Amino acid sequence: MSRTGPSRPDLRRPVRWGLQHGVPKLAMARAARQGDLQAQLVVGQAARGEVPHQLFDQIRAAGPLQRSRHAFVTADHEAVRATLSSPDLRAGVDLANAPGLLGRMATWAASGAPLGPLTTPSLLVTEPPDHTRMRKLVTRVFSVRAVQALRVRTEQIADELLDALAAASGRVDLVEAYCSLLPVTVIAEILGVPTDERATVRSFGNAAAPSLDLGLRWTQFREVEATLSQFDAWLTTHLERKRRDPGSDLLSALVAARDDDGTALTDAELRSTAGLVLAAGFETTVNLLGNGIALLHDHPDQLALLREDPERWPNAVEEVLRLDPPVLLTGRTAVRDTDVLGVEVRRGSVVTALLAGANRDPKAFADPGTFDVTRPNAGDHVSFSNGRHYCLGAALARMEGEVGLRHLFDRFPDLSLEPGARRRDTRILRGWATLPATPGVASR
Repeated sequence: MSRTGPSRPDLRRPVRWGLQHGVPKLAMARAARQGDLQAQLVVGQAARGEVPHQLFDQIRAAGPLQRSRHAFVTADHEAVRATLSSPDLRAGVDLANAPGLLGRMATWAASGAPLGPLTTPSLLVTEPPDHTRMRKLVTRVFSVRAVQALRVRTEQIADELLDALAAASGRVDLVEAYCSLLPVTVIAEILGVPTDERATVRSFGNAAAPSLDLGLRWTQFREVEATLSQFDAWLTTHLERKRRDPGSDLLSALVAARDDDGTALTDAELRSTAGLVLAAGFETTVNLLGNGIALLHDHPDQLALLREDPERWPNAVEEVLRLDPPVLLTGRTAVRDTDVLGVEVRRGSVVTALLAGANRDPKAFADPGTFDVTRPNAGDHVSFSNGRHYCLGAALARMEGEVGLRHLFDRFPDLSLEPGARRRDTRILRGWATLPATPGVASR
């Protein structure tokens, strides 16, 4: 009987893990021991769910764009904005364009990867002209006007969830009972997800969130890829339903959307975009709500200002996004020799933009470590990125953040957070895994 080796897809997966996680993790660990600031950021405090603001300060003090051992890194507000808007820097870490054997291996291994937020044709990593074409179609059905039309429904959903909290007695986990349910219900209605499948979508998002991180263990990497494959299979079925029986939801509109020349999104682009909108539409908003609850609870003087003048709520959401952003950092790769604020960046170089660091740059924000819901320029944060990859769901996130936080604290003015809160173990997405609380007496 003849022996056969592993199939090619089986070989591609360990190569993907090695290139994306195994080798970079070892390299970063070595560089961290030798004092490299970016490497310390990757393997140190950020890996334990903490935000290393002292490291951000050190990186910023070293200049607007610091050359570390394996990449450039910046926590400077102006440099981060310039990095994110530069046409010479493409989104993501693009190993496939690396020279020689590394690039060939990365290209071969990537061909077997499941669709995910960091694989093409995801809007997160696609560049013009494809990015321009796709974004134009998505924007047509995901406009600010469409989002504002959802405000009343979002308020209804929030009130229904708060009714359930009021009916419960004793301690609750706000992440489980409120922060996650509000955005997942909203985004599921937007995309026409049946009620009995929303828990499945929610579990997909939670399980796939580490796909954005660097240095995953082999077992964790396999679990993430398996989840992405299952999510893609679910999306395929869901899109087939929308083609057969379109509704008034935005996903049905996206399936039917055509460009000026009659071009529609391809099947892969539809699945990738729907998956990104679904996952990003609630994963980051869960973080925004949890982070906002914790900040307002711990700063009763700021909460008092909001009760004194509810018109401040939109600005309070901006300040939450600035001080404790749902996404800590993002990466770019130079597609040609260029410069950022006069610092030379050669083709193939990676630039890590520390969003959370830029949001606390004292050159951009006075007393940046202070939570101030009246801050006049709170909206100058870069938590939604900048340039052509500016977050498509920013308007939705802002609206849900305002409705979710305002309704919670209006309904439960004596809400008290309890011991046992725990941060998520993801490194790039920043939020709470659990947020135990005693709601107190509900007001009408």
